[in-house]
Amino acid sequence: MGVPKKKTSRSRKKNRQAHQKLKSPVISFCPQCKAAKLPHFACPECGYYKGEVVVIKKEKSKK
Repeated sequence: MGVPKKKTSRSRKKNRQAHQKLKSPVISFCPQCKAAKLPHFACPECGYYKGEVVVIKKEKSKK
Protein backbone atom coordinates (compact mmCIF):
# COMPACT_ATOMS: atom_id res chain seq x y z
CA MET A 1 0.00 0.00 0.00
CA GLY A 2 1.36 3.42 -0.94
CA VAL A 3 2.44 5.70 1.88
CA PRO A 4 3.25 9.41 1.36
CA LYS A 5 6.96 10.16 1.74
CA LYS A 6 6.53 13.85 2.56
CA LYS A 7 3.95 16.06 4.22
CA THR A 8 1.45 17.74 1.86
CA SER A 9 1.97 21.49 2.08
CA ARG A 10 -0.90 23.88 2.88
CA SER A 11 -0.74 25.50 -0.55
CA ARG A 12 -0.83 22.16 -2.37
CA LYS A 13 -3.75 20.95 -0.23
CA LYS A 14 -5.75 24.18 -0.70
CA ASN A 15 -4.99 24.25 -4.42
CA ARG A 16 -6.44 20.74 -4.74
CA GLN A 17 -9.51 21.62 -2.66
CA ALA A 18 -10.21 24.80 -4.66
CA HIS A 19 -11.92 22.77 -7.41
CA GLN A 20 -14.37 21.01 -5.08
CA LYS A 21 -16.74 23.93 -4.57
CA LEU A 22 -20.48 23.66 -5.24
CA LYS A 23 -21.81 25.17 -8.45
CA SER A 24 -25.06 27.11 -8.61
CA PRO A 25 -27.75 25.51 -10.79
CA VAL A 26 -28.30 26.91 -14.27
CA ILE A 27 -31.77 28.43 -14.64
CA SER A 28 -33.48 29.16 -17.94
CA PHE A 29 -36.91 30.63 -18.55
CA CYS A 30 -39.88 29.05 -20.29
CA PRO A 31 -40.70 30.83 -23.58
CA GLN A 32 -44.43 30.12 -23.08
CA CYS A 33 -45.11 31.31 -19.52
CA LYS A 34 -41.75 32.94 -18.56
CA ALA A 35 -41.45 30.75 -15.42
CA ALA A 36 -38.01 29.65 -14.20
CA LYS A 37 -37.10 26.07 -15.13
CA LEU A 38 -34.11 23.80 -15.52
CA PRO A 39 -32.70 23.46 -19.05
CA HIS A 40 -33.71 20.28 -20.96
CA PHE A 41 -36.68 19.75 -18.63
CA ALA A 42 -40.38 20.34 -19.21
CA CYS A 43 -41.74 23.51 -17.60
CA PRO A 44 -43.32 22.69 -14.22
CA GLU A 45 -45.86 25.51 -14.58
CA CYS A 46 -47.32 24.98 -18.07
CA GLY A 47 -45.94 21.56 -19.13
CA TYR A 48 -44.35 22.73 -22.40
CA TYR A 49 -41.02 21.48 -23.77
CA LYS A 50 -39.61 22.80 -27.07
CA GLY A 51 -42.96 24.37 -27.97
CA GLU A 52 -45.06 21.23 -27.48
CA VAL A 53 -47.24 20.13 -24.57
CA VAL A 54 -45.61 17.08 -23.01
CA VAL A 55 -47.17 17.20 -19.52
CA ILE A 56 -50.90 17.72 -19.17
CA LYS A 57 -51.57 19.77 -16.04
CA LYS A 58 -54.75 19.16 -14.06
CA GLU A 59 -56.72 22.23 -13.00
CA LYS A 60 -57.08 22.73 -9.25
CA SER A 61 -60.64 22.49 -8.00
CA LYS A 62 -61.78 25.29 -5.70
CA LYS A 63 -63.74 24.22 -2.63
